[in-house]
Amino acid sequence: MRGMTTAILAPLADPAAYHSAVDEALAACAAYYADGTSPLDDAAYDALAGRIRVYELEHPGDVREDSPTGKVGGGAAPTGDVAHTVPMLSLDNVFSGEELTKWDASLARRLGGPAAGGYVAEPKLDGAAIAARYVDGHLVQLVTRGNGAFGEDISHAIGSIVGLPRDLSTPATFEVRGEVLLTSEQFLAANAIRQAHGAKVFSNPRNGTAGTLRAKDRPYVIETTFYAYGVVGLAGDTHAEMMAAVAATGVQTTAATPAGLRVLATVAEVQQRVEEIAAMRAELPFGIDGVVIKANAVAEQEKAGLATRHPHWATAYKLPPTVSRSKLLAVEWNVGRTGVIAPRAVLEPVEVDGSVVQYATLHNPRFIRDSGLMIGDTVGVFKAGDIIPRVEAPVVELRTGEETPIVLPEACPKCGGEIDSSGERWECAGGADGGCGLLAALRYAVGRDQLDIDGLGVTYIEALVDSGAVADIGDLFTLSREQLVDATRSEKRADTVLDQIEAAKTKPLSKVFCALGVVRTGRTLSREIARYFGTMDAIRAADANALAAVPKLPAANSSKIAAHIAALGPVIDKLVGAGVNMAEPIVATAEGGPLTGEVVVITGGMHGPLAGRNRTEMNDLVSQAGGASSGTVSRKTTILVAGEKAGSKLQKAQELGTRVLSELEFAELIADYLT
Repeated sequence: MRGMTTAILAPLADPAAYHSAVDEALAACAAYYADGTSPLDDAAYDALAGRIRVYELEHPGDVREDSPTGKVGGGAAPTGDVAHTVPMLSLDNVFSGEELTKWDASLARRLGGPAAGGYVAEPKLDGAAIAARYVDGHLVQLVTRGNGAFGEDISHAIGSIVGLPRDLSTPATFEVRGEVLLTSEQFLAANAIRQAHGAKVFSNPRNGTAGTLRAKDRPYVIETTFYAYGVVGLAGDTHAEMMAAVAATGVQTTAATPAGLRVLATVAEVQQRVEEIAAMRAELPFGIDGVVIKANAVAEQEKAGLATRHPHWATAYKLPPTVSRSKLLAVEWNVGRTGVIAPRAVLEPVEVDGSVVQYATLHNPRFIRDSGLMIGDTVGVFKAGDIIPRVEAPVVELRTGEETPIVLPEACPKCGGEIDSSGERWECAGGADGGCGLLAALRYAVGRDQLDIDGLGVTYIEALVDSGAVADIGDLFTLSREQLVDATRSEKRADTVLDQIEAAKTKPLSKVFCALGVVRTGRTLSREIARYFGTMDAIRAADANALAAVPKLPAANSSKIAAHIAALGPVIDKLVGAGVNMAEPIVATAEGGPLTGEVVVITGGMHGPLAGRNRTEMNDLVSQAGGASSGTVSRKTTILVAGEKAGSKLQKAQELGTRVLSELEFAELIADYLT
């Protein structure tokens, strides 16, 4: 499987390097268990611990007593004075299919044969392990893992953890073990609460969870979430059965996560499940750093036994990190085609999930202000949906004192005009219609998926704007041959553009509306709006409430969209006067179409009956046939249409077991919708 091996790092060269590495690891552990902060992220700590372990195997005489190797929490976890009923150990790790096979072979040797009861696979949640004790159906105590033998009492957190009810549906007595975490939504809410109370924001959900569980007497409450992965005190023949029994009492288990708890017969099926969970990772509402694999049968777990710090019958298949750390070098302010002023982070180049990242989005000015981000900060960089790199909050504990504030713009970076800072996203007060972003707006408007005036390249558009011939897209339809000859320096080119402009007049309303570049819209929403209202007159007559009823249109955006449509009135009048089509053809999308209920991804070049259609036109076909289109392959995808050079999406679909259709098979399926 691609990307599922760890980087090979240089070994520790000598005792001095070993001692330095141990000191660094211990400091990271101490910081993490003190207040949830750490100078090392999880992947960096794993790599450092691995190098220490290798050195100690090769130089047993140099091993320090305080080495983190073989100790729960690296030996730095607060021990506390609450004894665990049975040892609460951590897990050993594997990083590849080959290592998983070796672990399975080791398990088979201990069992005297393959695991007859099969395996359980569940997500390795990225939070903090705790034990929750119920007596007669009442939650009476919460205990951290500590050193595996003793933990800290954190019962003050009772009532703030989703998934751990105070009272069960039955008067049962048992101890449930699991992971407490901050979901993505809870993490954002937590930082907003801390910001409001003058506390520093959490750098990531994992550290935030650790700090939250140990904190007492705060003037505010931060909500976390619990998922159980084990239980002490309930009878059962298999892990899956016991987890089902726990869930029946009202406690949330890993089976309730989108990744679920799956029982598998062979290690080959386990490997496939690891790949499936890895593929859905970006869509999960919380962080995971791997997949936990266990022998399912309790009798086989008991026979395999325990090592000093981990069970022999379970392991964690660690996934490559999706978050890496880098330094923020600068912030650039760019103006989009609709006038939105977007901050972009300039970073020290860093590898994130298999690709080198040097630039990342900083969301909006409010994010910069609320996070307290500064130039020179160490930041977490992650892939949002595996596509757009984004920046997390700063790692405040790594500041040196040389960081400098980020200066927010007081005027539009492009035109120097006023800024509308009334919303989270700042915009040039003039917008694209006031001149700022005009060139970008015109380039967008003539694009293939909008008006498709291919002959008007960037140079020609700039010449037309500079000459005063074009001030908005309406002016494109009143251009004379002489104006185009002057701009293109070619009579032949001018005639070609005139023909394309004439053809653009017949485009459906959805394409014309999209070309207008209305704020908070794009190709998908433009199509939805055009199909919902049918004519431009109906769109112009719609108020915010009417627009909010359009499928897929966020109600919060309807007022801005309505206001922009009204402001574009003179431009729309120009288009009408030039004879541009202002109606959307009626499309039959009744239920019962061949793609009803399907989620379709198109990849590769199209040939045969589908030749010449770009991605937008293919997605239109999917919609007309009753399906939903998507740009990425995930567990929700039901059909992948594979054209020429399908590439990684085809591979991912095959790994997930997604139905794959050739161009011809797909064309036959939707034949009634091809024209």
